Amino acid sequence: MIAHVSIHVSNYEKSKDFYVKALAPLGYEVVMDLPQHKVTGFGVKGMPDFWIVERKENLGGEHAAILVGDKSMVDEFYKAVLEAGGKDNGAPGIREEYSPDYYAAFVLDPDGNNIEAVCFK
Repeated sequence: MIAHVSIHVSNYEKSKDFYVKALAPLGYEVVMDLPQHKVTGFGVKGMPDFWIVERKENLGGEHAAILVGDKSMVDEFYKAVLEAGGKDNGAPGIREEYSPDYYAAFVLDPDGNNIEAVCFK
């Protein structure tokens, strides 16, 4: 079982603002903020499991999938990301190539990282 994942971003403050908005529909909030290190941990119920870390080189292309409770959360995540300035990388829908009940949305953050919200219902 994976305890947490981190992705690299080029602008800590801009990305932190983006993820505050993008992850809110999933119940995520800032759990730990270490601005002196340009690191923020987001999570649900006090457990940071999604981290952003400022890094200036080798950006973009990372992937993280967040498991959510139902299709409406996937839809709300997708909408919030687009409103926050993210880009579509796969609108909400069934991905039968993965499994018959794999419902997901894929988006790109400001650095080109592929972030997914997925449910199996």
